[in-house]
Amino acid sequence: MLKKTMLLPALLFVSFLSNAQPISPTVDQIKALTANWKGERSADGRPKVSDAILARLKNISIEEAWGVLRNKGYQNQYEGDWQLIHPDSSMTGRVVTAQYVPLRPDFQDYIKETGKKEGRNPAGGTNSWPIDVLTNGDVYVADGYGKIADGTLIGDNLGNSIYAKSKRGTIFYGSVRDVEGLSEIKGYNAWIKGSDPSYIQQMMLSGINVPIRIGRAIVLPGDVVLAKKYGTIFIPAHLVEELVLTSEVTALRDEFGHQRLREGKYTPGEIDTKWTDAISKDFLKWVNSYPGRLPMSKKELDDYLKERNY
Repeated sequence: MLKKTMLLPALLFVSFLSNAQPISPTVDQIKALTANWKGERSADGRPKVSDAILARLKNISIEEAWGVLRNKGYQNQYEGDWQLIHPDSSMTGRVVTAQYVPLRPDFQDYIKETGKKEGRNPAGGTNSWPIDVLTNGDVYVADGYGKIADGTLIGDNLGNSIYAKSKRGTIFYGSVRDVEGLSEIKGYNAWIKGSDPSYIQQMMLSGINVPIRIGRAIVLPGDVVLAKKYGTIFIPAHLVEELVLTSEVTALRDEFGHQRLREGKYTPGEIDTKWTDAISKDFLKWVNSYPGRLPMSKKELDDYLKERNY
């Protein structure tokens, strides 16, 4: 009876390992998690928003993007108070998430064994595994639960690997080391909560491409991030194109309104409220003779304006 009692936990553990939760969700699980996206996907199942939209998003302000998401009911997508290696640069890309937790030996053994079965590289620490899955246009976003000393998720060696694979930087709710070396990687930037010369200790990876919390924001794999010195916005993939176009039109309306206010043609009250038919027609005439290159195609703009009352 005693032998049976002792064997039961062991059998349960073996059963658990044989049906183990993978470190990263399956392709089908990621598709289910991001079911509102109807376009192209990466090999791992994440939504693959086009490079053209990513380039246009880079010109959108944090406030414009936040306003569109808030109106859609997404009120927990912003995080601020970052330290940047290069403060004046901005970045957009498709998110690869990673979750870190305080180290627990038995859980770490399980993660390492699971990673081995999944064919992940056993050399080095598990903090290299999210880097292995990066492709061009991906942004590595990690929840390091704000740990600074002994919470440095990467140094300049891993930073070089990240940029070589993704041509992007990183966003860590945590810290990095070797900031001087990281700053020398041309094109790379990092949004971090701090830096420290220490190595990563007493923390471990628990998941890749799982939903994570970044401060005030919730982030899903395949989200698109808009990162600037003013903060970061994590945008659900299925809303990115609409957000970009809406923000571009808003910027045009603001430019028109500012110009007309400087000219004294309208009062602030007329511009700040619902426009009259006369102002709307003036705006359309102004757009049709816009001196520069419009951020969107004329068809996109015409289709958008047909559905709006301006």
